[in-house]
Amino acid sequence: MRSRQFRQVDVFSTVPYRGNPLAVVLDGDGIDDAALAAFANWTNLSETTFVLPPTPEGAAAGADYRLRIFTPVRELPFAGHPTLGTAHAWLEAGNTPRDPSAIVQECGAGLVQIRREAGRLAFAAPPLRRSGPVGTADLDTFSELLGITPSQIVDANWIDNGPGWVGILLDSAESVLALEPNLAGLEGRSIGVVGPYPAPDAREADGRGPTLRRPHVEVRAFVGGVGVGEDPVTGSLNAGLAQWMIAAGHAPEHYLAGQGARLGRDGLVHLDRIDGQVWVGGASTTCVSGTVIL
Repeated sequence: MRSRQFRQVDVFSTVPYRGNPLAVVLDGDGIDDAALAAFANWTNLSETTFVLPPTPEGAAAGADYRLRIFTPVRELPFAGHPTLGTAHAWLEAGNTPRDPSAIVQECGAGLVQIRREAGRLAFAAPPLRRSGPVGTADLDTFSELLGITPSQIVDANWIDNGPGWVGILLDSAESVLALEPNLAGLEGRSIGVVGPYPAPDAREADGRGPTLRRPHVEVRAFVGGVGVGEDPVTGSLNAGLAQWMIAAGHAPEHYLAGQGARLGRDGLVHLDRIDGQVWVGGASTTCVSGTVIL
């Protein structure tokens, strides 16, 4: 056991304590798997990350560091807000990427590119492990869990980039915010729900000109089997949703997603498709800085 650098970072918000918190251990080398899992369980946050040197293969491919990501009950191959929050903490601690224009993270899903843009970080959405339409039986199950009828669903698609996400599109942000899902029945399922706000000219015509940085859609993330229930603001889900919705014509190539309102948060996620690649960005704010004994 020894002292290690530690940060607790709020991701997808410029205002502390309004985004999604992340615990980051900046030196995770030499800690066995049981201790990693036990510490993540103790923090009781949706994710805790541990920064390690890249593997020889990762280093040869350009990785700046390797990341292990734990929920309170299991390890994940990839997650979005841990990717951005860890990169923020790693840079803040004085580290320098090999390529000044980008940070390269190695994780269970492979290499992830992270770039700096307009005062925030953005990661390249990884390829989907599973995509395509959702079958009728699954759709009936998801509808029951969400407390809605299948007829209320505009569209649905598998958008799994690691955590097992399915994406459900409803008719409006209001419908998304009104959901009262059966969280106890999720049992390992990961359901992301999204709905559009009214067109900007309708919701911003208040006599003061356009309101900037207001979301185009509202997102909610319901997760079973990881000790979370509803996640406040979710990078991996928004990555999968953007890949699906932009390609299907449900969203433009550049849009903003709001998430966390029902949990008292105010997360804002920037989604952009540039030359075919979806980028997921947002602000990060360090709220706790110090050391932990591990």
